[in-house]
Amino acid sequence: MATDQSKRWNATRLPDLTGRTAVVTGANSGIGLTAADALTRAGAHVVFAVRDLDRGRTAAATLTGSTEVRRLDLADLSSVREFADAWQGRPLDLLINNAGVMMLPQRRTRDGFEMQFGTNHLGHFALTNLLLPYVTDRVVTVSSGAHRWGGATIRFDDLNLDTDYTPRGAYAQSKLANLLFTLELQRRLTQAGSRVRALAAHPGYAATNLQSHAGSRAARAAMRFSNRFFAQDDRAGALPTLYAATADLPGASYVGPDGIAEMRGGPTLVGRTAAASDPEVARRLWTVSEELTKVTFPAVPAAL
Repeated sequence: MATDQSKRWNATRLPDLTGRTAVVTGANSGIGLTAADALTRAGAHVVFAVRDLDRGRTAAATLTGSTEVRRLDLADLSSVREFADAWQGRPLDLLINNAGVMMLPQRRTRDGFEMQFGTNHLGHFALTNLLLPYVTDRVVTVSSGAHRWGGATIRFDDLNLDTDYTPRGAYAQSKLANLLFTLELQRRLTQAGSRVRALAAHPGYAATNLQSHAGSRAARAAMRFSNRFFAQDDRAGALPTLYAATADLPGASYVGPDGIAEMRGGPTLVGRTAAASDPEVARRLWTVSEELTKVTFPAVPAAL
């Protein structure tokens, strides 16, 4: 039975966020920009954490609320550290790890990691841990239904997929890593007695410019066709992120659309694969991520 459209959660139901600060990575376009728009309309001050300052400023200028733009290149850990160092102890209510790359030809980050794993997971892993001492409410990381593709697993023996690289497989591994990161982050926060919550969300099939970077011309053409005729728009695609960012949900929750195959619809709690729910794999991935980024879980304030 289809969900009553009038009862679906939407951005008009955001709480008053006046006085709150949010960082949104990749806020210059797609669901990042749409989420930033909704947050500012609700009263939040939104920091656009973007690789291209000019594009970020242009995007921020389209919003009527309170914004600022700071440079962040998730494919460069020195840029991640510079962003975090510049934060200077300012309280941060909400961190939305939204930016990402999808189905790229094989390439590396500045630090030598496979680009999708390095950007989508390791960059956000380092950013979150460096900013965590200042976070007061929650961390939302955008994953994808792609974590289910091909029985995706974390290839600990070959994280860069040097021996078996495919754009699709690399993307699936990075999105699985996002969910495992959220799972282990919440475990650590709970163990530390913190009131901060870690949640994940996915947009379903949303038409954004993320798909425009596929490696082959045929793949890009197919995605343009699908975006036009099957996808929901970026405003609908941003709703799971906004719901995870503001609704009273348990830590480690995963939010996605409520429609068929979680492709479109209103935000709701959704399931994940067994591979994305394995606490031992999540802990192992965390340990490896610390070794690769040289960033560790910080001391965080305990809940009063």
